[in-house]
Amino acid sequence: MTTKLLVIGYVWPEPTTTAAGCRMQQLLEAFLAFGYEITFASTASKTEYSLDLSALGILETTIQLNNSSFDDFIQDLQPDVVLFDRFMIEEQFGWRVAEFAPNALRVLNTEDLHALRKAREEAHKKNITFNLDQWKNHPMTLREVASIYRCDVSMMISTFEMEILQNGLNIPSDLLFHLPFMVDISEEPLPSFEERKGFVSIGNGKHAPNVDSIKVLKNEIWPRIRKQLPKAEIHIYGAYLPQHVNEMHDPKNGFLVKGWAENVKEVLTTSRVLLAPIQFGAGIKGKLLDAMQTGTPSITTNIGAEGMHGDQSWNGIITDDWDTFSEAAVILHQDKETWKIAQQQGIQLLQTFYNKEKYQLLLNERLQTLSKALDSHRSKNFTGKMLQHQTMASTKYMAKWIEGKHKNKF
Repeated sequence: MTTKLLVIGYVWPEPTTTAAGCRMQQLLEAFLAFGYEITFASTASKTEYSLDLSALGILETTIQLNNSSFDDFIQDLQPDVVLFDRFMIEEQFGWRVAEFAPNALRVLNTEDLHALRKAREEAHKKNITFNLDQWKNHPMTLREVASIYRCDVSMMISTFEMEILQNGLNIPSDLLFHLPFMVDISEEPLPSFEERKGFVSIGNGKHAPNVDSIKVLKNEIWPRIRKQLPKAEIHIYGAYLPQHVNEMHDPKNGFLVKGWAENVKEVLTTSRVLLAPIQFGAGIKGKLLDAMQTGTPSITTNIGAEGMHGDQSWNGIITDDWDTFSEAAVILHQDKETWKIAQQQGIQLLQTFYNKEKYQLLLNERLQTLSKALDSHRSKNFTGKMLQHQTMASTKYMAKWIEGKHKNKF
């Protein structure tokens, strides 16, 4: 019997513009490989970058917030599994799924811990040192963790985030599942050191850590690099770059703002070194994984590499000091042997931590195990049942009030 999956997307996936879009595409491809019949629903509008899901055999449908039409929709569909894309979607639709498709396995795709990213961003703006107590006490953490408890399992992309949820907040391990990016380990030959030149930076302009990274590159790191490499260039790529970033375009000094790259891997294979001075954020960084896949060494910060490499060597350098960052960039760009060692370390990281075949198998096994013992699994999660009850008594009636108000207005 075919398993029906309903994915409720925060947005329509854009794998060519965001790491979150790549993540969703990987998940959808995994479920298709499992033989699932997939329906993807979202309240968002599509963009020119949205993935054509229908071409993959996935049914697309638009849904509305605070509207009982969703109740009829899910009752007709009767999915076996419902995947919420980020906790905000679970807040909006979780109670409806629990009421109208109670036997469906509820899965949360976190992408990253949004509250962790937000707390770090706020500390950065205030120029104060971040610590985990700021995250624990952040109001968004309460919302995000409540969502994790209400779901049957939450997919965590970062080992660091797994650790702080279990050790910092004592969330039971059976509610969490570590699922990093899943990539094919290619054995195709990569462009050599001599076939590449220059530096590259990649990041979606709607993501605050990326915009901050570009500012750091422009003001702190690139002037240091150009002192030693006066003819070097850095190419800045990213969809939705804000105007003040586009205005940083400076051909005279080799700082070239290029905008959206249709083929990120093609861009990376022509570059020698990826620079990612990320000062805040969460999850794991798609650009750094893309660099490993294309054999491009990278230099990043401790937050940039967080949860990505265990105790293994990075495919380049990790540092929070801009002098060290810039010096390492010059060395990696100029020293062929150092560059080749870094490249091999990246390939080793891919094989160890991001093997697609391995993680698809683990995901399928986990979902099948949960589906077979769902009642028993839920009976152990008293906190989740309590939060689900409270949601029914608050969010549900707020949503119905909003819907009624909207109807009366028109």
